[in-house]
Amino acid sequence: MLRREGTDRRRPCVHALALGSAALLLMALAVLTSAQGALAASEAQLWASSYNGPGNGDDYAHALGVSPDGSKVFVTGGSSGSTSFDYATVAYDASSGAQLWRKRYSRRDGGSAWALGVSPDGSKVFVTGGSSTDSTGGTDYGTVAYDAASGAKLWAKRYNGPGKGAGNGIDAADALGVSPDGSKVFVTGRSSGGSTGYDYATVAYDASSGEKLWVKRYDGPAGFDDSATALGVSPDGSKVVVTGWSGSSSSGFDYATVAYDASSGAKLWATRYSRPGTDDPWALGVSPDSSKVFVTGSSTPGSTNDPDYATVAYDTSSGAKLWGKRYNGPGNGFDSANALDVSPDGSTVFVTGDSSGSSSGFDYATMAYDASSGAQVWRKRYNGPGNGADIAKALGLSADGSKLFVSGYRTQPTGRHHFATFAYDASSGSRLWLKTYNGPGKGDDEASALGLSPDGSKLFVTGRSVNPTSLYQFDDYATVAYNTG
Repeated sequence: MLRREGTDRRRPCVHALALGSAALLLMALAVLTSAQGALAASEAQLWASSYNGPGNGDDYAHALGVSPDGSKVFVTGGSSGSTSFDYATVAYDASSGAQLWRKRYSRRDGGSAWALGVSPDGSKVFVTGGSSTDSTGGTDYGTVAYDAASGAKLWAKRYNGPGKGAGNGIDAADALGVSPDGSKVFVTGRSSGGSTGYDYATVAYDASSGEKLWVKRYDGPAGFDDSATALGVSPDGSKVVVTGWSGSSSSGFDYATVAYDASSGAKLWATRYSRPGTDDPWALGVSPDSSKVFVTGSSTPGSTNDPDYATVAYDTSSGAKLWGKRYNGPGNGFDSANALDVSPDGSTVFVTGDSSGSSSGFDYATMAYDASSGAQVWRKRYNGPGNGADIAKALGLSADGSKLFVSGYRTQPTGRHHFATFAYDASSGSRLWLKTYNGPGKGDDEASALGLSPDGSKLFVTGRSVNPTSLYQFDDYATVAYNTG
């Protein structure tokens, strides 16, 4: 603190110097405050919007997409209706968070949407998932196309596999992709095959009419269950690649990755990644030059029941394995990679998920690999303040590849979950910022998906958050927008 020199007029110069120092200090503080304000603004939450379905029950957002012009954000998932659990797809203004339209899709006992895609020209939004049949006990793939501007339903198509039993079996789509030219939509998931158990079923539709173009099924060895979990379309539009878990008589479940010709559905190759125990892939990406496919998930090493991250690269033309890398966290416990992305220049592969710490429950564990060799470039872990379950669910890169964003949820000291979203420098792994979201219900908030505006200026995160007016702690969709800085 500056000391006042009193009223002694014999020391005017000292007094003047004191005032000058005070002015300089105030100016410095003003500059610092301004800089801190600019930094806070660069990481600021722009808006938060929620959706509560007409049933006033649970509503879970599972997937998010952004229009190519950056003006709209689309979210889909499962939502309590007046009589059933339905698909619910909501469009928001990307700048303000104002709801532009909302549409629900239901058949009898309802269902839930799990994946969403936007056409390259921004005119259409596609969602898919599992939708109840008209008889009890079964579900079909239900794929719906909407006009992106108005929400008008353009078409809805269903796929019922050959399985028998109640409702003619369970068919549920988990992943969706759109061809680079916007002419086709591809969906995949698990489908009852009768004597073969569950199989992969991959379906191609005409994006304009919904006409079914082809269907291909994959049944792994020995007729065990198979379930596709992720899908990617090569940037050159020639191939569709799907991955998932596939039963094996010798090793439990394996990664099984299959490539199809995008035009005809002809199977180009199928390859398996196996370690004794259970191998569950959850995410897939294709390099920008269409030469490589990357798959990640969790894989049991055989010596323990606790899985590791396992990330594998394949040649897109032949299916030949290029490299495979595993990560076992410091807790030597359960580690599962949940999301993957590839840098715009194709040089780096990023994965994230949840990993056991030595004394910290589950942590975020995010890492970068060299796309050519699989060499680890960097690795970052995050343990939240509650020292409990911190689960990373989604990952995305800025268009210029300079920033990596990761979101999921962290455990607070109270035991509650909050959205936790990170920005990292993509080249070094240095943390740029962390933002959390605690919804108005002050309960559990869990992020499940994210997306970026094409210019990289905004980041959108969606998931579920407790409704503040709900007596029974029901969840709503919660979608949050941030300035990326």
